[in-house]
This record gives sequence, C-alpha cells and structure tokens, in this order.
Amino acid sequence: MMKVKLPHRRKFLHLAAGAAALPAVSRIARAQAYPTRPITIVVPFPPGGSLDTVGRILAERMRASLGHPVIIENVGGANGSIGVGRAARAAPDGYTISLGYWGTHVANGALYTLQYDVQKDFDPVALLSSTPLLIVSKKAIPANDLNGLITWLKANPDKASAGTTGVGAIEHLSGILFQNVTGTRFQFVPYRGAALAMQDLVAGQVDISIDGPITSLPQVRAGAIKAYAVTAKSRLAAAPDIPTVDEAGLSGFYMSAWYGFWVPTGTPKNIITTLNAATMDALADVGVQKRLAELGQEIFARDRQTPEALAAYQKSEIEKWWPVIKAAGIKLE
Repeated sequence: MMKVKLPHRRKFLHLAAGAAALPAVSRIARAQAYPTRPITIVVPFPPGGSLDTVGRILAERMRASLGHPVIIENVGGANGSIGVGRAARAAPDGYTISLGYWGTHVANGALYTLQYDVQKDFDPVALLSSTPLLIVSKKAIPANDLNGLITWLKANPDKASAGTTGVGAIEHLSGILFQNVTGTRFQFVPYRGAALAMQDLVAGQVDISIDGPITSLPQVRAGAIKAYAVTAKSRLAAAPDIPTVDEAGLSGFYMSAWYGFWVPTGTPKNIITTLNAATMDALADVGVQKRLAELGQEIFARDRQTPEALAAYQKSEIEKWWPVIKAAGIKLE
C-alpha cells in the first residue's frame, strides 16, 4: 500500500489555524473598507420632533465625510424603546446608528422591562448636543408670566392638561417634578411624538407643555403659543427674550435633553472611530452649528464629543435619574 506523506505537524497546525481565522480576517477586511454602502440612523420617534430634526441636520453633513448617503429611519412607539430595540438587534457593522437622547438611553432603562440593556447592548459613538426645555402654554391661557401660570393652575386643579411624548418621557417627568415643586395638579396627555403634541397645543386641545425648543420655538415666534421660562441657568441664544426659571420665579428648576449616537455592541473600533470623526466634522461645520443654535441646541465642547465622554455622561445620568424615577413609582410595560 502506498504511504501518504502527511505535512509536518507544525505546518499542519499553522494551516488549520489560518483556515479558522479566515472569517475573522474577512470581517477585518470589511471593517477596513468601511463604509461601502448607505448608513442608516434609526430615529426612535416619528418625523418632525426634536430628535428627528437633529438627526436630519447631522445626516446631511455626515454624508460628505463618509462618502455615502446617511438615511433616516423613523421607528416610533413605546417612548422610543421600539426604535432603540430595532437598533440594538442590528448587525454590529457600522451601518445602523442609534440616535437617542436622555429619555431613550437613560430613563427608559428604569421605566420599562426592555429586551435590551441601554448600556451593555450599545457602544457609544459621540455626545452631540443638549437643550433645556421651555415651559409653554396655549395662547388662550390668561397668564402672561410663570407666576401667573402657576396661580392659574392652582386655581384650576386637575382641570388643565399637559401634552407629552409618552408616559415617562422627559416632558412627563418634568411635569411631575413641576407639580411637586409648585403644588399644582394637572392631567397628562401622551402623544406618539413631539410634533403631534405641539399641534394639539397650538390648536388648544391641551393647555400646557414643558417641551424642547425645536418644536416649541417656531410656534412661540409665530405667536401661536406662549412661553414663560427656559429650564436652564442662562437664556437661550436663539430666544434671548424668554426668561430663565430663576428669573421667572421658579429657582433651580433645571431640565435638559441631551443627544448622542450609539452603535450595536461589538462594532469594530475603527468603524466607531470613523463614525465619530464624521460626527465631529458635522458638529464643527458652521452651517450645522447655526441651524442647531436656531433650534435651541447647545453643542458639547469638542473634547466631550468622544465615545468615552458619552459613556461617562450616560453612566452619571443613570445614577442620577434611575433613583428619582423609581421613587416616583413609575413602571411601564
């Protein structure tokens, strides 16, 4: 019988290891070639709201850096958790970005029993911008300043209604805190998105809202609603005539929504670096800065636009807000 000469043991093991490594090598090769096709930003709310508007402004500019279209996909429902869940389940290849904010990547972790973990199932890409909220009302409310609004609400307990983007959303939690601080009582009306809630405020279907400037400022400028205060220590550059809560008589009532980009956990580091660079380029663009400023957005300093800064900020916000939410007894299904 003819003997078959086997390869030297060391050479054989080397060949076997090389074959096993082929899938990993191909993944690395794909990562190094990134991107080769359009990228999707999942916005977990319907079109027209604050998050959607910020996403569209950045996507338009990021295309120039990435060399491929950046597409917005709106996936609304369950206070953003449906869209964020969709992003969490996406392949970790850099072609699906989760655009979220304080509510989706902090508060929802304490409000819902989620099918994903807001920290463990995402890798941070960039901290984008933040914005305080505006305390606003429909035009027919007789009050012309914040103290007058509080007096009117106290005189009409449980009769007024406040529009929110859902139970546990930042407008809702801000409203609960507002009631606790001022001793007022009013009803909450949840909507599927900020734009829908604002439409009903303008139409007079709800009475008040604690809402982001992106949806409220255009209506304030148009004279369609009243603005009483901004929930920050300083006035908005985009609306310098609106007083701060300190100036309006509700000292220390500070609330802000902040925004960030995440990708599914396991996304290669060089892809995250590429996405972060494209994001930072967009945030440094004068045109983007102007458009965001007009919407009341304050861009984070460049040294805070890193994945590490977003991870640290998200962690600190979770440590701050989860105990508050749990103490309020809010748990959603």
